[in-house]
Amino acid sequence: MPDTPPPNPPNPDLARYHRQMILPSIGEAGQRRLLASHAMIVGCGALGCVVADQLTRAGVGTLTIIDRDVVELTNLQRQTLFDEKDARHGKPKAEAARARLAQINAQVSINAHAADLTPANAEHLAGLPSRSDNLPPTALIIDATDNFQTRLLLNDLAVKHAIPFIYAGVAGTRATTMTIMPGSEWGGAPCLRCIVEDAPAPASLETCDTAGVLAPAVAMIASIQSTEALKILTGNTDSLRTTLLELDPWTSVYHEINLAQAKRADCPCCARRWFDFLEGGACPATTNLCGRNAVQITPENQHHLDLDALALRLAPHGIFESSPFALRGILTNEQGDSGDQLHLTVFKDGRAIVRGTTRPDRARALCARYLG
Repeated sequence: MPDTPPPNPPNPDLARYHRQMILPSIGEAGQRRLLASHAMIVGCGALGCVVADQLTRAGVGTLTIIDRDVVELTNLQRQTLFDEKDARHGKPKAEAARARLAQINAQVSINAHAADLTPANAEHLAGLPSRSDNLPPTALIIDATDNFQTRLLLNDLAVKHAIPFIYAGVAGTRATTMTIMPGSEWGGAPCLRCIVEDAPAPASLETCDTAGVLAPAVAMIASIQSTEALKILTGNTDSLRTTLLELDPWTSVYHEINLAQAKRADCPCCARRWFDFLEGGACPATTNLCGRNAVQITPENQHHLDLDALALRLAPHGIFESSPFALRGILTNEQGDSGDQLHLTVFKDGRAIVRGTTRPDRARALCARYLG
């Protein structure tokens, strides 16, 4: 009896995704599409950590991660890519995520930007209108931010360039998500600005600072974002959800709003194509950071600071340490809103975070005093 030939070995590039490729809706063709895809995740806090982890494990070939913040101990309750060492060193979240994700799946290219997404850099960071870095074009934008100013900026970016956009938000135990498919091929699909025309007034909504954050609620809504992302990137757009989903796992309340009639004929963004947030008129240079008792100051123009030289200049005023990404320390002679010492973090692009105050005027004055 002749020897039975061995079965064909699995493609070594695809073997790790075998359980995923068994799914009829993905298969080998869908997996190859994922490996050739590029998704941009804006924000790498609670939502962004879950989404970035799941898409990396799923084999989305290129991820761009943008986050303006650094890791703190209070993040670890829900931000699953970080550890205590990251918090001790105040490592930028984008860089900490890149390092962790590289250990999970070396096949995925992770582009980390420790930067604030602004009207001045949004298209550049997304590689739009055309790429000069040999990366595949951005096929999907994922919202993992904590404020509507940035979400509406992302909505402008998505609509202008006809890129799918997945919005989500969490406060307390409640979470919300919506999948936005701009462009003529999707017909009457509404954009985020059809639902939320302008950024809500300050203090008008609950935040993680006022309401707290339930980690399982984050994981649930971020997993739904990841699922929608996989549908889009594998071409399974007929399976996309067409509702605004709200869930509260603590009270076991789940609610969906049908968006079939939500598209507005007078929407400033998708109907009139006024990109107010992308063009900069609607975005402030100062931002109160969710849950941080902190204010971020973004310079009008991008810079490339010498952080070591800045550390020497600030040495008489406090205790500072520099890394390749940021300068971080305490202003020993400055008091915050509650009498505690003020903390200052300065990034290479000139952006600064002043922790210990929620007053933009106070933060701007400090930056003017110590940074010029």
